[in-house]
Amino acid sequence: MKQGQVFKIHSDFYYVDDGVNIFECKIREVLKKQKEKIFTGDFVNFENGVIESIIPRKTFIPRPGVANIDQIIIVSALKEPDLNLNRLNRYIALAKYYKIPAKLCFNKSDLKWDKNLKEKILSIYKPLNFEIVFTSAAAHAGIEEFQKLLDGKTSVLCGNSGVGKSSLINAVNPDLNLRIGAVSAKTQNGTHTTRHCEIIKLDVQGSTRIADTPGFSNMKFDFLLPQEVGALFDEIAQYSCKYSNCLHISEDGCRVLANLAQIDESRYAGYLEFVEEARGYKEKIKYEGTKKESAKKISNNRTLAKISGKKRQSARNTLKQSLNKDIEV
Repeated sequence: MKQGQVFKIHSDFYYVDDGVNIFECKIREVLKKQKEKIFTGDFVNFENGVIESIIPRKTFIPRPGVANIDQIIIVSALKEPDLNLNRLNRYIALAKYYKIPAKLCFNKSDLKWDKNLKEKILSIYKPLNFEIVFTSAAAHAGIEEFQKLLDGKTSVLCGNSGVGKSSLINAVNPDLNLRIGAVSAKTQNGTHTTRHCEIIKLDVQGSTRIADTPGFSNMKFDFLLPQEVGALFDEIAQYSCKYSNCLHISEDGCRVLANLAQIDESRYAGYLEFVEEARGYKEKIKYEGTKKESAKKISNNRTLAKISGKKRQSARNTLKQSLNKDIEV
């Protein structure tokens, strides 16, 4: 059986690279029944054009659906569209939640932008130990520094549409000629130019790669509990409060509130916003619960598809009706 990495998924076809050849594969039906989700970037075992199993991932992001990523490069524009610190902090928190290192790139430095913004960016994110580069894909400025962030790693770029992600990739490797969308002068939003997730090799050796994605969805933190949000902010997590469920909002004796002057306003404002979103999730699970029935089971060291309780009952009813007919006859 061969091993390879899924570098592209299109419709029901999975394109697997074994390091020498590319194979167009389908997924084994039992994996579908087990509700196994295969992501771009997954390493798999396959044979005769059929994916038999998924090798355990070291990292993954469910949406846009990419696995085995070494780092996230968060790309923001300094202008057109204007820098959105709230959105940047969302991406940083998302990377933190999925335990993937993040680096920051601020693009379009060739445009007219407030130079005080650079000082503000560095004052907020340098103390948090982020690697930061300033680039202009159009003017080819800072591209060497940007490429150093990528060297020898598999990276995924994330950021608003129109910040220049595809332009930066083209600047590193012009032969790729990725599609580039314009930014609307009215809405300041870009258009999505990437239609599917694909891992692209940036060098001949294939050691430096980019996961080109159509974008990140579900940027709200409505999937975790309010008391878990603080762990996504290093400057908040460093303070140990008296109570483990302290939300650092108005609680007496809160060490975060006592040191609020040490935390950037935009970061703390983002934290409060994410807590509100998490409160919505807490209310939801209060009534619905979080338990989900597994779609697979282990029997004699084999992973098998598990039939749901509803389907088992339906099968029993069908069997009873058949027996009753036989008796009546």
